[in-house]
Amino acid sequence: MPPRTQSKSAPPFVRMLVLTGIALVVGSAASLAAIALLELVSILNSAFLVAPKSRVQWESMPWLVALATVLVPTLGGLIVGLIHRHLSPAGRPLGPPDVIEAVQFHRPLPDLRSGLISTGTAALSLGAGASVGQYGPMVYLGALFGNFAHRLQLGVPNLASIAVSCGVAAAISTAFNAPIAGVLFAHEVVLRHYATRAFAPVTVASVTGYVIANVVFERPALFRIEFPGVAHGYEFALVALLGLLVAVAAIAFMRLLLAVGPAFAATIKRPELRTASAGLAVGLTALALPDVLGIGTSTLRFATIDGAFGLGEVIVLIIAKIMLTAVCIGAGFSGGAFSPSLLIGSLIGVFFWTLASGVAGVPSSGAAIYAISGMMAFASAVIGAPLTCILIVFELTRNYDVTIAAMVAVVFSNFVSHRIFGRSLFDVQLARRGIDFSLGRDHAHLTALKVVDYLKAEAVTATAEEAPEVVAKRLEERGWREAFVLDLESKLLGVFTSGPHQGVTRVDQSVVPAKLVFDDGTDLAEAMQSLRGFVGDAVPVVSREGGQYLGAVSEADLVSVWLDEAGRLRKEENASV
Repeated sequence: MPPRTQSKSAPPFVRMLVLTGIALVVGSAASLAAIALLELVSILNSAFLVAPKSRVQWESMPWLVALATVLVPTLGGLIVGLIHRHLSPAGRPLGPPDVIEAVQFHRPLPDLRSGLISTGTAALSLGAGASVGQYGPMVYLGALFGNFAHRLQLGVPNLASIAVSCGVAAAISTAFNAPIAGVLFAHEVVLRHYATRAFAPVTVASVTGYVIANVVFERPALFRIEFPGVAHGYEFALVALLGLLVAVAAIAFMRLLLAVGPAFAATIKRPELRTASAGLAVGLTALALPDVLGIGTSTLRFATIDGAFGLGEVIVLIIAKIMLTAVCIGAGFSGGAFSPSLLIGSLIGVFFWTLASGVAGVPSSGAAIYAISGMMAFASAVIGAPLTCILIVFELTRNYDVTIAAMVAVVFSNFVSHRIFGRSLFDVQLARRGIDFSLGRDHAHLTALKVVDYLKAEAVTATAEEAPEVVAKRLEERGWREAFVLDLESKLLGVFTSGPHQGVTRVDQSVVPAKLVFDDGTDLAEAMQSLRGFVGDAVPVVSREGGQYLGAVSEADLVSVWLDEAGRLRKEENASV
C-alpha cells in the first residue's frame, strides 16, 4: 500500500456544514431505502405465502400452502444463485464485513452493481422465506449511500468513511426505532473509535433515520412488552447463567456457520444448486415447523409471552433455526446473521426460563426478561456489539430492570465468546481474508502495509563473479556497508560486507548469509517484530514464489512508516470537527 496523500482541509466551519449536510442527506436516503426494503420483503412474504397471516388466509387449501412452502424457498434459492453467478461482479452476497473493511482502510465499497444486486437478492432471499436476517443487508444498503462521498472533494478528512458510517447508523436506527443504538453500532462495529468529527454527523444521521421511521412513517417497534420489574434479586444471577449458556450456543452457531460454506463449496460446485438445496431444506423443514421460515418476527414476539412455546417445541425450534441459518448463509443466500441471532437467543431464553420456572419451580418474573436477555446476549456475541445490544433493549422497552438484566446476560455472554471464539463473527470472517483485528485496530492497519512497497532504490547489489574491490568502491560511493549478492537468476546468495578481503578474487567467496530476509508478503507488523536486535544497512526482500531478489528496506524507513501510520490513526481517533 503506497503512502496516503491528504487533500487540503477546509476551515472548521465549512467542515461542520459539510458533515451536517452529508449526515442529513445520507441518513434520509438510507432510512427511506431501509423502509422500502422492509416493505418489499413484507409484500413478497405475503405473496409467496411465507408470512403467517397469508398462510392462515389460504388454510382452506392446504395443498397450495404445502406446495408453496417447499417450492418458494427452493426456486428462490435457485434464482439467487443464478443472479450471483451471472450478474454480480463480486459473485457473492455483500454485507457488514465488506463495510468494515472499506471504512477501516478508507477504500470504496465493492462496485455499485454488486452492491445493488446483493441488496436485490437479499430482498428475494428474505421474501422467499430463507432463514437469513434483514439487518445485514440493511447495513450494507445504508453504507451504499455513504459510499458516494468517495467521489466528493470537500476538504473534510475521512469524509467517505464517516458518510458510510452515517448510512449504517441510519439503517440500524430505522430498523429498531433506536437512534442511540444506531450511533453506537456505527462506532462500535464499523468505525471502532469515537472521534468528534465522526460522532457528530453519525448522531445526526441516526436521529434523521429515527425521525423518518418513527415520526413520518410511524413504523411499529420490533416488539413491545409491559414489564413491571424484576421481582426477585436472584434472577440477576439466573440471567448471568443464561448468558453463559447463550455464549456456548453462539460459539457453536458461528463455528457451524463458518464451516458450512466450505463444505457446500466442496460438495456442490454450482452456486445456484447450493442455494436451491438450502432452500429445499428450509421448505421441507417448514412443512412440519413453519416458524423457521423467514425472519421470524412473529415467533420473536410470541417468545416474550409466558407459555407460548412448550419445552419440546422450543428445543426443536432452536436446533432447526441454528442449522437452517448456517445452511442458508453458507450456501450463498443473501442476508445476515443478526435477525436469526435475535430469534435463536430469545428461544434459548425461553428454554432457560421453562427449565427454571416450570421444571425446577423457581419463582420468576416471567418469560419476557429471559427471552430478551437471551436475545441480546446471543446477538451481541455474534456481531460483537455489546453496548449496542444493551441500548436496543432500553430504547425498545424503556425499562431499566429489563435493560440491567439484559446487560448482565450480555456481559457474561461476551466474556466467554470473545475469549473462545473472537470478538465477533465479522472479525473472524475478516481474519480469513487476512485482516486481523484480534490484536487491535493498530495491528490490523500495520498488517495491511507491505514492506515491498518501501524498497530503497539505492540499495547495492552485486553478482557472484564481481571482484571485491569493484563492489567495495560502489558501496563507498553510495555510503553503504553491505551489498546483496545475486546469482544469474537474480536469487539472493547472501551479503557482502565492505572491508579487507585478502586473497579473495570473487565476491561469492566472501559472502555470508543474510541475517534477516523479508518476502513480498511480509507486512509491517511482522517486520517490526522481526527487526528486534537486527543490525545492518537494510533487509533484503525476495519474492515468495520464485525467491528472486526484489530490493531492500532499511530499518529507519520501516520505523518511519510505522510512526506515520500510528500518528495518522491517533489523529483520526481524536480529531475534532
